[in-house]
Amino acid sequence: MQPRWQHFAHDADIGVRGMGRSAAEAFEQAALALTAVVTDPGAVGLGERVEIACAAGDPEALLFDWLNAIVFEMATRGLVFGRYEVDLHGDRLDAVAWGEPVSVEKHHPAVEVKGATYTGLHVRRDGVGAWIAECVVDV
Repeated sequence: MQPRWQHFAHDADIGVRGMGRSAAEAFEQAALALTAVVTDPGAVGLGERVEIACAAGDPEALLFDWLNAIVFEMATRGLVFGRYEVDLHGDRLDAVAWGEPVSVEKHHPAVEVKGATYTGLHVRRDGVGAWIAECVVDV
């Protein structure tokens, strides 16, 4: 299965869903779905590298912390990310995000993501063994 991401409708907010052959790939794809709420991930240059680490007691809490760490990095550094590499080790996530400073002219940001929520928060395997990582983000 090709890793992929998608959005799903949720009242005034938006759901992000990542799918992959592993939980790490699903987390990477969920992060790309988060980026795609703001801009086209394919339009983002990959010149800046940011390391991100999180730890949590279960996969859902780890996804929540991971997506909120990305929102924090985007807000405090003024960056948008177009590529993510995630390593999962039990209750710990170590990742690298690549991106560039956000440019209104280049990225045409659609909305600002305020953060991940516990609504619709799931990390699971589907019926054919693919991993799904999803939640609703507040916009």
